[in-house]
Amino acid sequence: MFHPRSLALASFPLLAAALAPLAAAQDDAPMLGNQRMTQTDMQNGLHTLDEVRAEGLKIFATPFNRLDGYGDGPMNALDTTSPGGRPSLQNNGTFLRVNGLDAQSCMECHSVGSSATIPFTFAVGGVGGANNNAIFQPKNIDVDDEAGSGFAAFDGRFINPPFLFGSGGVELLAAEMTLELQRFKVAAQNVPDVDFDLTTHGVSFGTLRFDSASSAFDYSGVEGIDNDLVVRPFGRKGEFATVRAFDVGALEFHMGMQPVESVGAGVDGDQDGVVDEILIGEVSALHVFNTNLERPEIRDWDTPARNGYMRFVTAGCADCHRPSLESRTRDLIYRYPEVESNPLANEFMRSDLSTSPAGFERSASGGLIVRLYSDLKRHDMGPGLAESFGSTLDSHFVTARLWGIADTAPYLHDGRATTLTDAILMHGGEAQTARDNFAQLAPAERTELLTFLKRLRTPQNPAADLLP
Repeated sequence: MFHPRSLALASFPLLAAALAPLAAAQDDAPMLGNQRMTQTDMQNGLHTLDEVRAEGLKIFATPFNRLDGYGDGPMNALDTTSPGGRPSLQNNGTFLRVNGLDAQSCMECHSVGSSATIPFTFAVGGVGGANNNAIFQPKNIDVDDEAGSGFAAFDGRFINPPFLFGSGGVELLAAEMTLELQRFKVAAQNVPDVDFDLTTHGVSFGTLRFDSASSAFDYSGVEGIDNDLVVRPFGRKGEFATVRAFDVGALEFHMGMQPVESVGAGVDGDQDGVVDEILIGEVSALHVFNTNLERPEIRDWDTPARNGYMRFVTAGCADCHRPSLESRTRDLIYRYPEVESNPLANEFMRSDLSTSPAGFERSASGGLIVRLYSDLKRHDMGPGLAESFGSTLDSHFVTARLWGIADTAPYLHDGRATTLTDAILMHGGEAQTARDNFAQLAPAERTELLTFLKRLRTPQNPAADLLP
């Protein structure tokens, strides 16, 4: 159910109104056109959920040009790696590729609904292939192996684009978990010198103690989360608490499109001659569109799949790839500005994810059953999967959500595994035991486990009601 702050509604044809500027735009005009959604209109309830979704699709699919604000401005000699002042490749003036400025639209990197079909099945909000991998902030790339290391050394990050299906349920879970963890933090401060168990929604994030002698928190027992106790399920390292936060960063990094909420209204932050490149309301619409995309599903739940599921559990895979987590509520709350430690602050809209296109199952307790196959927690995956970014988190990754995995090869954070078996056998660190258990399965048992994974499918025809 859709709950705007105001029940006033405006009616206009959904997709035609949202995408009309695309048809009318010429090379000498901004692709976004002049009809743009404002945050004020959204806060006043002037648009239905579907109207907001249609506007979000427009932002998601528009191939921005320089008149929209695409690209960075003049190179900033003091900071050549951050969005806004990056150089372009070979001084082409537009693209960089080796540190963002690598796409004109979100959909370029999120359009594969299934890579298990030949040719691949298109879907708005899908994954990207290896050619879509983001190359993040490298300073040295030894392509010809001058160092003699036996491989092409690279000190940036190489990130395969995941899909957005079901992201609303993930964000709702993370928000609820964060709220409870913040309450635990207050309780720990009120009862010093006691270890407080940080378990929420069945997931343990370790323990927290407030030390009375130093009047400070002891975070040594905290596991799989930053010390601020904010659950950040988005980004391979767990960098973003919400899809909105991810979207803002992606717009800046991939396209050089500066959201007003980052630089301010009427401010040309990158000095490219364009102000108000992405309005606050447009980021809100993109957030709503992404988080109301359909959830992944289980298909053909037959005896081989059920047997494989039991192999999955007994091997220890389900210890981190939790088959399901249950939310306590059904409404995803949209806020602006967002306060990571308080997911209830500044609400302007909400959506019931059981009745919206996301279509999550309702639980008996009134929440949602989110069959994500993850614990939304960061784990050390060992040296074999470690990145070379020079970070203390090089070998740490948030547990990958396995829903939809049958349709989303290649696998792992950078797409290095082209088969499910390869992906499992590359696990290490905290997953070493589960990996070894899988390796020791008899061939028939291993086939059963893989059969189960191949029943975890992406949604069919996502956002079909918005497409022409």
